[in-house]
Order: sequence, then structure tokens, then C-alpha cells
Amino acid sequence: MAKLTDYSSYADALAHASSAGLWDLFDGDRQTMNIAHECILRHADGSGRPAVRIAHANGANEILSFDEIATGAAQFAHWLNDNGIQKGDRIAFMLEPSLPFYVCMFGAMLHGAISVPLFTLFGPDALRLRVNDCKPAILLTNAEKAGLAETIDGLRVTVADDRLIGEIKRYPARFEPTTAADDMACFQYTSGTTRELPEAVQHTHRSIVTLIYAALYGTGIRPGDEFFCPSSPAWGHGQWHGTLAPLAMGVTTGTMGHGRFDAVRMMAALQDFGITNLSAAATHYRMMKNTGRSAEFDFSLEKMSFTGEPIDSGTLDWIAETFGIDACSMYGTTEIGVVLANFPGAEDFTVKPGALGKAIPGLELQVQRADGSPTDPGEIGELMLKRKDGWLSTKDRAKIDEDGYFYHCGRADDVIISAGWTMSAVEIENSMLKHADVQECAVIGAPDEKRGQVVKAFVISSRPASDAFVKELQDFTRERLAQHEFPRIVEFVDELPKTPAGKVHRKVLRDREAAAAAKIST
Repeated sequence: MAKLTDYSSYADALAHASSAGLWDLFDGDRQTMNIAHECILRHADGSGRPAVRIAHANGANEILSFDEIATGAAQFAHWLNDNGIQKGDRIAFMLEPSLPFYVCMFGAMLHGAISVPLFTLFGPDALRLRVNDCKPAILLTNAEKAGLAETIDGLRVTVADDRLIGEIKRYPARFEPTTAADDMACFQYTSGTTRELPEAVQHTHRSIVTLIYAALYGTGIRPGDEFFCPSSPAWGHGQWHGTLAPLAMGVTTGTMGHGRFDAVRMMAALQDFGITNLSAAATHYRMMKNTGRSAEFDFSLEKMSFTGEPIDSGTLDWIAETFGIDACSMYGTTEIGVVLANFPGAEDFTVKPGALGKAIPGLELQVQRADGSPTDPGEIGELMLKRKDGWLSTKDRAKIDEDGYFYHCGRADDVIISAGWTMSAVEIENSMLKHADVQECAVIGAPDEKRGQVVKAFVISSRPASDAFVKELQDFTRERLAQHEFPRIVEFVDELPKTPAGKVHRKVLRDREAAAAAKIST
């Protein structure tokens, strides 16, 4: 009997996509399921088949098999038992892609603990917020970050390196999972746009089933693909779409390892690994284009997708000229998953430049006016997703065209998307306000040709403005949050626009910046 993975056309997606078809791709059922089993253990057949390829910045390639990750995950699960970890305890890990990273992530879920990936470039403020929120029983990190983690009172820190891998080898190489499909498997942190603390989206083991819709129709993954996603697996795109989705389908995935991102290094990896399916942020494609060196490499790409922000027309033209295929946008959030796609690999689906695509089969989306009525083609409204209990707001503005394609028209909240990174204006403001010389602060995303948006901070201070002061504020912020999370532009002002309730009115600031950018462009 045919499975969903046997189909590639858009017509077949509409005709055959179903919940029953998704479940048919897994060993587990609606009562019993384990993500580590579905992604790793069932594909570990003793053949040494590669599961993950890692392209390190120093030029080295690291290849990890399903077999060695499965063995390590089982041994780590036993190690957790010996260290007093109970089912449902949170296990945080702040590691770069490596054998310890995958062993810890899948071992925690195999055990029945909850996996909590954390970005390795977090500073003390960003790390403390998340640790205080999820209260992990253990945080596993590298030797470089251990000192930072140990400054958090009450946090149990373990260095996960070759020594730990050696230590767990004394445990059995098999561990039988006992998780229910509805047990929690992973906490995934977003940028924290709805409250002061960053929000953890809680995923159950059965979440892997729904995720396959995005894999089939958003990234176009099919058995036999050679997949690659350079996004950090600490974030939603890198973990769910770049790691869990392909592995669940038995597809070898690849990513970038430790070190500063280099577009030339990535192109070399695409060539060396024979990558046929690439899913990346828009900025990754722009950075490859800007190197001017793509002609030096032989590519095998057949499917390409991107998410996080639109791709500019110049980069889209470069993609078409260089690879001879369309770059397909997919749209979603960590909370709702991927809901719009351009169906990579579907020869009967026309990709329109700038469009988010059409709804994933089985989902209903609508652009609505403030009164809840649907908009006309070309009219901007709020993008809404149909759920059993009514319409759910995505908090994004959008429009549709006469053919039913959706287009993104801006954020409805204070999320800032810069070069593929999603950041919270509130979180950046809170860190900047800790500086002794910052009296008030407002942060927005300002239009930027290269990055889509850049973080701009409006600061009230009694200290005289200077380039040195700007750099001091930038360093102060990035040291406390993440290396990419700082204001690239700082403007010193005498006052900030406020709402009647006394809150900073960021929309006024955004509108001013948009108007200024439009004036410059004309």
C-alpha cells in the first residue's frame, strides 16, 4: 500500500494527505510513542548508515551514524537513571552539534525526561531567564560554558565531552522507552514576545507526527534525499525541521558545527556531502550569493526551502541562475508549526516569488478584517488559522491574491527578524535597561536591505552621546543575551512615544523608521 512518502505532486498531496497517513509512517501509535525511537533507534540496523553530517568551521567533517547515536542515547538514558533523574524532569543542554549533543538530546527523550536545547551563545541574562523558567535537573554544556552556567545558584552543571561519552560506555547499549504519546518530550524556547520571560513551547512525543506535514510539504523531504540545514538545532527550524523531521523519515541530515558561520564553508559541505535538499534561512542564501564564489563548487541540489523572512529579488534571481530551481518559502511559528508551504519537489505547483505559498493539506487559513470577515484579494488583514474552537491569530499581517497564494505583510507584535534570527524587543530592552546610564529604552526592528531588519534602540540617558557609548551598550547587551542579539543602531533621544497607559509605543517608532526608509529609497 502506498505511503505519503511515495507521492511528490501537489495534486497527490491534496488527494492523499491525512492524519491516518501520517501515523502510518511511524512505529508508535496514539497511546505509545517515543521521539528517540522514531528518529534514531528504529533506523539503527548495524549498517553504520550516516544519520548526521557536521561541517565544522575548521574544515573538518564529522559523520555520526544512526548506530552510534542509538547506542550513546541508550547509555545516556541509563546514566540519567543512575543520577537520580525521574521521568518528566527537564534536561537542559547547551552544546554545539556533536556526538554529545545528539546523545544527550535523544538520550533524555528516550529516558522519558524532557529535552531542553539552549543556544550556545547565550550570555548570563538569557541563560538565567530560561533556566529559572524550566528549572532543569541538570544542564549539560561544554567546558567553555561551564563557568557561566555555574554562576546560576542551585543549577547542577555537567560537562558533556569525550570524557562523558567514555563514562557512559559502561552502561547497556539498549534502553526500552516507556513514554506515552502525550508525554512531554521537549521544551522549545521562542524569543519571548508575549511575556517578559521567554516562552517555552511544550512538545509531546506525538508532535513528531504532525511535524511530518512540514517535512513532506514545507521542506519536501523524501527517503533518498541528502538533507542539510545550517540553522542551529537549539532553535525551532534547526531542531524540528533540520534534525527531527529528516531523521524520523530515515533521511541523513547535515548541519554546521562549532565556529563562526562561513558561507564558503557551507557551499563546500553542500558539494562534499552531495546535498540534494537544502533548508536554510534567507540570510544563508544571501551570504552564499555575496561571496561571489558559488561557481567554484559542483552542487547536486534538487529542492530548496527557506523560512524566517522573505528573500530579496536579487538573491532569488541568483538562486535560479546558480541552481536552476525555485527556492520555496514555508511559513509557521514554533507554537503552531508550519501552515503555509510551496511544496518543494512538486512539479505541478507554481512557486510565485515573494509568496508564502498555500495551506498545508488539511489546514484552513484566512486573512481577516478586524470584524472577522475575510478580506478581498490584495487587501491586507490578519492571518488566521482555523482550529476546532474557532480562529487562532498568527499575529501576522498578510494578504492573498486571486489564485489563493498568501503573502506576508509584516509582524503584528514586537518580534524582530534579522538575518533569520528571531529576537524579542522586550528581552533586549530589559538587558539594556540594566546599564547604569540607560534611563529609558525602546527597541524595534528597523528596515535593512541586507538583513531584512536590524535591531535599533532608542535610548534616553543623561550621559553624552558618543561612538564609544554606543559600542559600550552594544557589548553590554550581546554579552548578556546572545552574540547576534544587540542593537546595531543606537539613537539617543529626549523622550519616547507612549500609549495612554504609559507603555512605550513601539508602533510609532516603527512607522517613523519605515517612512524614513521609504523617503531614502525614493
